[in-house]
Parts: sequence; C-alpha cells; structure tokens
Amino acid sequence: MTSLLPFRPLVLTTLAVALLSACTSSVRVLAPVEDRGGMSRTPQTSSSPVTTASGEASPALPGSENAGKPGYYTVQRGDTLTRIGLDNGQGWRDLARWNNLTNPDLIEVGQVLRVAPPGAAVENSGVVVRPIAPSGNTSATATPPKPEPAPAAQNGSLSDEGLGFMWPANGVLIAGFDEAKNKGLDIGGKAGDPVMAAADGQVVYAGSGLRGYGNLIILKHNNTFLTAYAHNQALLVKEDQKVRKGQKIAEMGKSDADRVKLHFEVRRQGKPVDPAKLLPAR
Repeated sequence: MTSLLPFRPLVLTTLAVALLSACTSSVRVLAPVEDRGGMSRTPQTSSSPVTTASGEASPALPGSENAGKPGYYTVQRGDTLTRIGLDNGQGWRDLARWNNLTNPDLIEVGQVLRVAPPGAAVENSGVVVRPIAPSGNTSATATPPKPEPAPAAQNGSLSDEGLGFMWPANGVLIAGFDEAKNKGLDIGGKAGDPVMAAADGQVVYAGSGLRGYGNLIILKHNNTFLTAYAHNQALLVKEDQKVRKGQKIAEMGKSDADRVKLHFEVRRQGKPVDPAKLLPAR
C-alpha cells in the first residue's frame, strides 16, 4: 500500500482533467439574436438591399432611392404623417396621396416620403418653386417682367402674402414665441371661449393624434402658410372643409395642457414663425 501513495495525485489530476473536458464539450453557445422589428431599421440612403445579421437580404424601404433629395423626407422614430405634414407645410391627406399610402397610420423608420407636390421644382433649401407660366413672347431678347413687390407685413418683417391674419382669440397673451421652447403664442381665456380662423383656408387636420397639442385644428391658407390651433375642448369643423377668416372653428379648452388656453402657431413652408409679426397690433 505504501508504494502506491506517490501515484495518487497523478490519478486525481488525470480524473479532474477528464471531467473538465467532458463539461466543456457540453457547453451550448447561443447564436446572436436578430432584431426583425420594423421600427428598429436604420434609415437607408440608397436603394441597395439591407443585409441582416443572418446574412439574408431584405428589400429596401419604400422611396429609399430619393433619400436626401430636395422635396423628400426620411421618416424618423416617433413621426406621424400629421407631424410630417405640419413640419413641411402640407396636409397629411396630400402626403398620403402623393406617396400612395393605403394606410396613412403605417409608415416605417427609414421610409422616404415625398413632401412637395409632384411636378413642382424644389430648390436645395426645400422651398417649393412654381414654374413661371410662359408668355406669348418667346424671344430670347424679351425683357422679363418686373416682379411685383411682396405685400407689406402687418406688424413686422414677415409678409403674410395678403392673407391679413387676425387674432384667433380675444384672451390675453400669456406666452410669446420662442423658437426653442414655444413655437407659437399662448392665449388665455375661459373654457368654451370661441377660437376663430385667422384667415381664409381649408381644414387639413382636425383631431387629437398629435402628442402635446390635444384637440388640434390645422388650416392651410396657401402654398406658403399653415396655422395650428391647439388644446381645444371642442372642434367645430371637419377635414377638407373650407373656412372663412373670423369663422368660429373651435372652443377653447385645456386638452393636453395644464390650463385653459389656445396655443396658436403659424408655419411658413413648415417652419414655425412668430405669429406676432403677422398679426395686427392690439
């Protein structure tokens, strides 16, 4: 028995190595998880197929060949068609029609949408440029007509293009325009006070689907200007309806707000501008 003792450590070591080898050979290696969620796709800038983690090619997103071109917009996370329309000076119904969207509630991150009317020339700034109608004189030496001066602004440096905006409510001004914090004016009042159209136009949105605006109405006045009326307690007009300046379109409320007020925005080609520069002095 004494002569076998020196070999015992060697035997134990051999057994331990064998056990470890067996355990190691039985460990399962997990395959990488593939995210197939549509909302997590990275916006594409070309029409090339997207390659997934498994090596499979998925089709390019609709309109991706137009990414980055003037007059087009790439959908970002959290976007809605109403928001995209407001930010680009268009009605959501027009966007749905121009992009052949059968269900306007289904847009995908990375999808590229036309946000300018088909056939309109668009500069790199994103401003829609209307072609000048040809005149009877086509001579190359013809003197071009002198451009008409822009209509004078009501109360500042902006032109309202002859729309003659009016105040949409009679309450006191409780918050002014701030490009970073407040994209319009906040007008105080009592629940049920009348909210009026600031100028002639057409209703391009009436609903509560835009977060932060509550019951909202958006009017399109021409190819340049939209106005928005938010936080109403009641909406009195419907989409596609034409309205006149001064017409009651809603009742003031506090939907999605901390107090009764009207939040009023003016959008010039989709960009918020200070309404006070377009409204008559009080």
